[in-house]
Amino acid sequence: MTDNISTRELSLQMLIEINEKGQFSHIVLKGVLDKYQYLPKKERAFITRLTDGTMEHLIELDHIIDLFSKTKTKKMKPLIRNLMRMSVYQIKYMDSVPDAAVCNEAVKLAKKHKFGQLSGFVNGVLRNIARNINDIKYPDVKKEFNKYLSVRYSMPEWIVRKFIKDYGNEKTQEILAAFQSGNSISIRVNTAKCTPSELKDILCDEGVCVEEIEGLDYAFVISGFDYLNSLESFRNGLFYVQDVSSMMVAEYAKPEHGDHVIDVCAAPGGKSTHIAELLNGSGFVEARDLTDYKVSLIEENIKRHGLSNMGAVCMDATVFNEASVEKADILICDLPCSGLGVLGRKKDIRYKMTEQSLDGLAELQKEILDTVHTYVRKGKKLIYSTCTMNPAENEENVRWFINRYPEFELETSKQMFPKEIGNDGFFIAVLKRNGR
Repeated sequence: MTDNISTRELSLQMLIEINEKGQFSHIVLKGVLDKYQYLPKKERAFITRLTDGTMEHLIELDHIIDLFSKTKTKKMKPLIRNLMRMSVYQIKYMDSVPDAAVCNEAVKLAKKHKFGQLSGFVNGVLRNIARNINDIKYPDVKKEFNKYLSVRYSMPEWIVRKFIKDYGNEKTQEILAAFQSGNSISIRVNTAKCTPSELKDILCDEGVCVEEIEGLDYAFVISGFDYLNSLESFRNGLFYVQDVSSMMVAEYAKPEHGDHVIDVCAAPGGKSTHIAELLNGSGFVEARDLTDYKVSLIEENIKRHGLSNMGAVCMDATVFNEASVEKADILICDLPCSGLGVLGRKKDIRYKMTEQSLDGLAELQKEILDTVHTYVRKGKKLIYSTCTMNPAENEENVRWFINRYPEFELETSKQMFPKEIGNDGFFIAVLKRNGR
């Protein structure tokens, strides 16, 4: 450790923030990693894996603990609960960490936080789990298929049921396995500043491993670097980190020279900057979002990418704007959604969402589409997209929209599943407004 900073202590504090105080894991993790950037790469990697991994396997870890502990995880003190979870994760998934070290460090942390009276319990349960880790009993796959998938892939059972209802048993297991298969980092070249071949050379000079993506000559998968801000190429805005599935929005939009584009829910601006770059300095992209903070994120990306044909505006997509009527050649509606497609990256979303929240989001999407559809010029198009796999938010909303507004016709749509195109599940529909 460096400067007496305990990586396990940092992970424990983050897990408490996420699981007990409702904070979002990606925000908490980024905040800690930014604060402790001076730590060696190996230690930051340990913090990331331990925190992310514990979140990813939370239901499974609770299942294992409950098999060996008379006090079930739900009844434990919050600090002990999260300490046990991260310790069992190390025992089961981090072979490089000796089980004895895991148990000893857990006892030290319990004592440090004034739970010395529970140190014997922590030590005893963890050592028992370590001895039996290869013989853990899971729900019977034939008798309790839904529960088995829930525990095996740490997915709330109601989401498992929903996926099975929408996509069947086999596809559901494929989706859940894809979420746990790890995520690559894909980037999009800022063609306003450099060519793909130039960026590839620059990244290689920075010691980054670069892999080309078939069919997208402006995108790469990168690995082998320390952290993004350590790369001068990133700080200079030569590329944007974006999942390949998200890049498909601009691919489907196919902007033409001089197009005026409105993106009604644009933050942080990945899709908008992509389209602005494809316009090659022509036209204009008006990127809107609800709050000053979100607009500041867009403005930061506009500046970093050096885009002169793009601007950011604070505007509520649910409030009609008369000045926008028939102004857009392309209207981007990448709307707030349940995020069922990004559960592989944002591990904690699955534990925070409810069935009721899905219904509310589908209604919000309809409200926004109701409000903004007239912004599309006749003969031009609306791109509707979400980062979810939920027919109510995707295909059913498209059918509802076409029935309600028959001047629009569906040109094409696609539901992308995790690892099919990029890491994430994603939905895109292209709707053309008829007339002249």
